[in-house]
Amino acid sequence: MSGKLFLCATPIGNLEDITFRVLRTLKEVDLIAAEDTRNSIKLLNHFDIHTPMTSYHEYNKIDKARTLIEKMQQGQNIALITDAGTPGISDPGEELVAMCYESGIEVTSLPGPAACITALTLSGLSTRRFAFEAFLPSDKKERRAVLEELKDETRTIILYEAPHRLVKTLAELYEVLGNRRMTLCRELTKRYETAFRSTLEELLAYYGKEEPKGECVLVIEGRSRKEMEEEAQQEWSAMPLQEHMAYYENQGIARKEAMKLVAKDRGVGKRDIYQQLLDSKE
Repeated sequence: MSGKLFLCATPIGNLEDITFRVLRTLKEVDLIAAEDTRNSIKLLNHFDIHTPMTSYHEYNKIDKARTLIEKMQQGQNIALITDAGTPGISDPGEELVAMCYESGIEVTSLPGPAACITALTLSGLSTRRFAFEAFLPSDKKERRAVLEELKDETRTIILYEAPHRLVKTLAELYEVLGNRRMTLCRELTKRYETAFRSTLEELLAYYGKEEPKGECVLVIEGRSRKEMEEEAQQEWSAMPLQEHMAYYENQGIARKEAMKLVAKDRGVGKRDIYQQLLDSKE
C-alpha cells in the first residue's frame, strides 16, 4: 500500500499552539519534509522528536516532490511542515499536494495555526467574507494589476508583508484603495504581539516616524457596495439621457425594458425617466 502525506500546521510564534495530533504524527511518520530544516530542528528538539528530516522549499519543490512521491508510493508516510503556520498557505506545499493527487497519493491536513486567519479574527473587521492575497507580486506590472483588482474588492482583504517593505506597500495601497480602515497585526502569538486598528493614512504617518519591526499581516476593509453603487449612479447620471437610452436600445433591448435599466442605473424610478423623455421631446 502507498503511504500518506500529512500536512502538519506548526506554531507561528507560540510553541504552545501546536496540537497533540500534530506532535503524535511528527513522531510516527517515516520522514518530515520541512521548508527550512535549520529552523524546524529547533521545534523538533523542543518536543523531543527524532524523526528524520529532509528539505522541501520553493527552489526544489518540483524535483523534490517527485522524490517524496516515490517514497510514499513505496509505503512511507511523510509529514510536511512549513517554517510557521499551515503548509500550502503561501508556500510551496500546494505543489506537492497537487502532485500527490495526480499520483493517487492520499493527503490529509491536520488543522492548526495560520497567520492569515489569526489576524482576521483579531482585526475587528468583517470576517464573513475575505480575500487572501498573501504577499503582493514583486513584478511591478503584475503588482499593479493585483492592486487594481483589489480596488473594488468588497471582501475584507488580507496581505502579508515584511517590515522592510511595509511603508512602500502601505503607500501603494493608499494610492490605489484610498484611505481604508485596516488593522495591522505584527508578531502574532509572540510576546510583543500588537494589532494596530487604524487607517492606511494614519499608519503611513506613524511609520513615517517609527521603524517597522516584525512580520506583518495587513487586514484591510473591503469597499462598501453602497459607495460603489452611488459612484456608478453618479457616472450614469452624468451621461445625457438619450445617449443612456441608446446604449441599451442599440443592443436590441425594447424601449420599455431599456427605460427600466436606465432608471436602475441612475437610482431613480422608471416614471422619472419616462417624464424626462417626454419633457425632452417637448
